[in-house]
Amino acid sequence: MSFDCDGENRYEYDLVVLGGGSGGLAAAKEASALGAKVAVLDYVTPTPIGTKWGLGGTCVNVGCIPKKLMHQAALLGESLKDAAAYGWELEPENIKNTWSTLRQAVQNHIKSVNWVTRVELRDKKVEYINGLGTFKDPNTIQAQTKQGERTLTAKYILIAVGGRPRYSDIPGAIEYGITSDDIFSLDREPGKTLVIGAGYIGLECAGFLKGLGYDSTVMVRSVVLREFDQQMAQVITESMQERGVNFLFKCLPSSVEKLDNGKLFVRWINSQKEEFSDTFDTVLFAIGRRALTKDLHLENAGVELVGEGDKIDVVNEQTNVPHIFAVGDVLYKKPELTPVAIHAGKLLSRRLFGNSSALMNYHNVATTVFTPMEYGCVGLSEEHALEEYGADNIEIYHAYYKPTEFFVPQRSIVHCYLKVIALREGDQKVVGLHFIGPQAGEVIQGFAAAINCNLTMSVLMNTVGIHPTVAEEFTRINITKRSGKDPNPQSCCS
Repeated sequence: MSFDCDGENRYEYDLVVLGGGSGGLAAAKEASALGAKVAVLDYVTPTPIGTKWGLGGTCVNVGCIPKKLMHQAALLGESLKDAAAYGWELEPENIKNTWSTLRQAVQNHIKSVNWVTRVELRDKKVEYINGLGTFKDPNTIQAQTKQGERTLTAKYILIAVGGRPRYSDIPGAIEYGITSDDIFSLDREPGKTLVIGAGYIGLECAGFLKGLGYDSTVMVRSVVLREFDQQMAQVITESMQERGVNFLFKCLPSSVEKLDNGKLFVRWINSQKEEFSDTFDTVLFAIGRRALTKDLHLENAGVELVGEGDKIDVVNEQTNVPHIFAVGDVLYKKPELTPVAIHAGKLLSRRLFGNSSALMNYHNVATTVFTPMEYGCVGLSEEHALEEYGADNIEIYHAYYKPTEFFVPQRSIVHCYLKVIALREGDQKVVGLHFIGPQAGEVIQGFAAAINCNLTMSVLMNTVGIHPTVAEEFTRINITKRSGKDPNPQSCCS
């Protein structure tokens, strides 16, 4: 079926999608359901240590899903240690995790998702091509497959190839280091691990590794969680330190060497140019990601790149070439989050093939950092709110709180903290919510809907909470930073 306005079937496909990750697959399935003829090309270049995976992209294979499962494994370890205080007869000294068992369980789940994804494409009549696609011209894609070279023509082309982790350019980084692409399928125990990088991926990996019983250290070049609210980032850092995660602040790695005993000898310097060294079993680089756009021969299609030379600037997912679109992690200054790519992909296909006019809203997208004490947020950070509105025009409500579950095992509550950023005028429109504590992702999701419905402090304070929950703390919040009053809780039930 052709959607050409002149009625002629000029192209083999209505839509060709480059990339079999969440955004590309969502767009492909939606387009097919609307009657378009669609093909998806997907190819994974193995990592330097040989790690590769199946259909589904980063999230399914080496991102959100395995990360959440290993985070859950670490949380279960904490719960087992708490269980004795609740009357369970356990021997805490015998509680340990077996890496090989956990790894296999995680990989089994991933493979099941790979299979379901392929079956779903078949059922929805989307052609799947396991091959590396590149542009020959603006409407033609060349695919390198195991069976040989193949050429595809399409009216519309969607770039959804995502990104891969960056490696440092220091000696030994690529030869001996790994990234988040490797950790979830590592065929040995990670052991003592150095995580280089303090973004959310680095902190999440260091957090679950420590929870599983491994010594973990985070090397911080500049600041922790650069793109997030810095007060909340500091609370997260202190929470991880309390759990035993080590931090090396203002440090840069110099080299990684492999010793005769198999250990990795790492040298680094701090901001005072002092040199340090230590040995580790694993060195994991989490210093950012690069979009895979340079592999596509975009110059043959005329698609322009911006930023550091690997991102695509779009208007409503449309590139500078009108019939070529992009979603997901290849986009310039857009949230690199799976649900964002999925929603943008679906909306794009509905506009192209379903006469829809609905556009993607990239603002007020909620996210969660799955550190041991989780951090969920939506809207503006305190820094961005101050920059956008000025200190005199915003009010910041904040509070510490005590999760009921923490009382009996006497778990630390000093890092259970939340804040709401609102405009001072009128009913005080909420422009940012931040929460650190158990199940932060589950808590913040509902409030994300509320903030997109123009939530105000008046509405929030007049909402009756569910007791006893941690989410209700948002409805109890009433102390502002401006007041100088103590934000610590006085009572759990009044």
